[in-house]
Parts: sequence; C-alpha cells; structure tokens
Amino acid sequence: MGDIAFIFPGQGSQYVGMGKSLYESFDEARAVFAKASEAAGVDMARLCFEGPESELNLTENTQPAILTTSLAVVSVLKAMHVNPGTVAGHSLGELTAVAAAGGLTVPQAVSLAKRRGRYMQEAVAEGRGLMAAVLGLEPEKIMQACAEASGLGVVAPANYNSPGQVVIAGERPAVEKASELCQAMGAKKVIPLAVSVPSHCALMQPAADRLKADLDSIEIKDLDVPLAANAEGTFINKAADVKAALVRQLTSPLLWEACVNSIVNEGTRVVVEAGPGKVLSGLVKRITKGVEIRNVEDETSLNNTLDYLSMGCKFSPKK
Repeated sequence: MGDIAFIFPGQGSQYVGMGKSLYESFDEARAVFAKASEAAGVDMARLCFEGPESELNLTENTQPAILTTSLAVVSVLKAMHVNPGTVAGHSLGELTAVAAAGGLTVPQAVSLAKRRGRYMQEAVAEGRGLMAAVLGLEPEKIMQACAEASGLGVVAPANYNSPGQVVIAGERPAVEKASELCQAMGAKKVIPLAVSVPSHCALMQPAADRLKADLDSIEIKDLDVPLAANAEGTFINKAADVKAALVRQLTSPLLWEACVNSIVNEGTRVVVEAGPGKVLSGLVKRITKGVEIRNVEDETSLNNTLDYLSMGCKFSPKK
C-alpha cells in the first residue's frame, strides 16, 4: 500500500453528523472517539453527531472534532489493512496527519487541536481579521497587491490551494484594499471567507508562540511515513522537524499545491481524503490529473474505496 497517500481536511469541513456511521459500525472508530472525549473533556460523539452547529463551529471545538473524525476514519482503514505511504493535511489537517503517521497519540493530538483552536481565536480580536479567496490571478500579482495594501496593516498570501486559487489573510482594512487591487489587476473573482481567524499570516504569531510551548512540553516521535509539510511543500519525518513545522505553518503561507505535487512525484497512485467532506479532493483534482482520488467519511464511502482498492470484498461492520 506504499502507493497510497492519506490527506486530512482542515477547519470548514465540519458538519453535524460527521463520523456517526463509522462510530456505529466499527469498534476502532468508537475507541478513537472515547480517547478523544477523555482528552478534550467533551463528549466528542455528541458534539460531532448532534451539534448543535453553533457549538460545533466554535473554533476551539471545531478543530478537535474534525481531527477526531479523521483519526476515526484512519483507525478503520488501518484495520482493513489500508495504510498510507505518505501523508499530508491542510492547516489543522497537518496535526491530524502527524498523528496518523505515528508522531502523536490520539489524546495528545486532540488536546493540541483544542488548544490550537483556542490560541488562534484569542490571537486576533473578533472582527479585526479577514481572509479572502482570489480566483484566476497570477500569484505574483497577488503578492504585488498585498505589498501595495500593506500600508493599511498586515496582509499576505496565506493559502496556495491550487492553480488559480490563492487565499489572502490579514487585518481587515488591508485585506479589503488588496482585494480591490486584485480585482483591478484582473482577478476573476475575490470572495471574502466566512472565517473568524486570519490563519497562516503574521497575526498568528501569538498563537504560534503558545503552541510551541505546548509542543516543547511533550514527546513527538519520528513519523512512520513521510509528511508533506504545509510551510515547505516538501517531506519531513523527524520529530524535531515535525514540531517546527506545526509551529511555522501558523504564520507561514500554506503551500498545498506544492504538498500535493510532492505526494504525486513520490509515485502515489491513490489519494484518500480521510475525514469529513471533499474539499481537498476538489483541490487535488485541480492540481493534478495523475492520481485517483477517493474520500472516506462514512460506511458507504469506505466500502466504495475498499472496492476500488480491490480488497476482495466488503467488510461486515462490527456491532
């Protein structure tokens, strides 16, 4: 299974009911949710399955909830002898990827995700920050627009998601000005994003400092398989490099397109998005045509993926 990559979604992919199907059918998934609930001090099954949406969408809850759901998917896939040769995750998903690759235990990862969400929320006062997706404009022009708008505050490219899609982030007046400049330069569309935290820019430095202190206080193991790191787009697997990458990605642009290209260049044939939604599957399709893309978030998508991988049969759920 060395030709399979697991990729993990970030904040925004959550929905009420995520993970419920696998929880009800597989002991492995239930075990992950139990460990996560203890680590977070929250009934993670209730939060993910019942919400309410307003509670699930609180950043401090969203991040551990998505991570828990994704790791539950991984636990079932590994029980079915589907193991990745490489991993990557988008923003929060990078923390999930580290756990999936053996660098962190489930309790460690859930605790870090909860604190990461809180630190990010507390780093910038509500209403001060903004993120916007710029579609159909060259990265060089987007960087120029950000530079010209920086007199109004912090603004910079935050996510290089796919060809033709770059997200900018920073202080609201500067992001709004950069958005206007991008449109004047020929962007097809600029869309303000409904997020409360301007991620992957200099405004996240307080959150990065607090997360670094947490990471320095725990043991991370070398990874079992390579991780395509957000801030570099290249592979790492040593514990020290992983710690540094998890901190650096909070304030650095997220190079998702480069991460996917690294995975493909490694010889990956199948990319499996493990966790809620298909956001990353859509991005991968726009980045490359060289891989088969599958997602696993419930029992139906699990069986579809297993069928594709020619595992021989559908697996009877454990009651």
